[in-house]
Amino acid sequence: MNPPGSPAPGTIRTVGLDRPLRWLAQGWHDSLRCGGVSFAHGLALTLFGQLLLLVAHHQFWLLAGAFSGLLVVGPVLATGLYALSRAVERGETTSWRLVLQTWLSWRHHGSSRDGKDWRLVRFGLLLGLAGTGWVLTSAALITLLSPVPILQPLDFLRHVVLARDHWLFELWLALGGLMVAPIFASSAIALPLLLDRRVSVLQAVITSWEAVLRNPLPLALWAALIMGLTLLGLLTALLGLIVVMPVLGHASWHAYRELVDASAWPERTVADQGPR
Repeated sequence: MNPPGSPAPGTIRTVGLDRPLRWLAQGWHDSLRCGGVSFAHGLALTLFGQLLLLVAHHQFWLLAGAFSGLLVVGPVLATGLYALSRAVERGETTSWRLVLQTWLSWRHHGSSRDGKDWRLVRFGLLLGLAGTGWVLTSAALITLLSPVPILQPLDFLRHVVLARDHWLFELWLALGGLMVAPIFASSAIALPLLLDRRVSVLQAVITSWEAVLRNPLPLALWAALIMGLTLLGLLTALLGLIVVMPVLGHASWHAYRELVDASAWPERTVADQGPR
């Protein structure tokens, strides 16, 4: 049972296997509707990724760590996109002002002693720690089992990905799947919910897990689509991320709205978003 005075948990809906494709279509529609405000999020991620490549292109594990951390905290970076999709849904104006208000809102009307809302920061730190854990585990696995030292991205491609005399790449992928699955289950719904409703990080994470467990096949397809489209964006010299990131961010909002009836929780209104 919930403690006295705490909101009732959100109601989780069951959806069909085809719904992730619908979310992508809705995400594309929102991207076109919001235009430059939306695609600028993808451009910013692409430019930052290009900077990482420039700085660490000869240091494989530094580069891998930077990109892993960047992709793991992607749902946090998409917070402005969730706000834009909510505005489109409500027939409200979408603008840079709304995105700025959304980010500044986490500084005000919080439940902590200093009056600030640290939920987004805490969640981002948790995801960042998870990404760091994956990079360290990956580095240990490759270092122990690789027949040659892996020092540059080309070494990883030649001696791990394309090698046919061992199963190291398959083992690496399996381990990555085991570690990424709980991260996805914890974040698939949590960030849009934190933006939309006044709930704790724990409530948001539990709701996200419940949505995944109630809809294992649709959410598995959704995770595969996210991974595939992100990989496509990376393989196009990161330029594909200009489109991929906003579409996935907007689509994640629609996934949340269809999977969760959050009406039992108090809404996070404009009043919660600090001064204009």
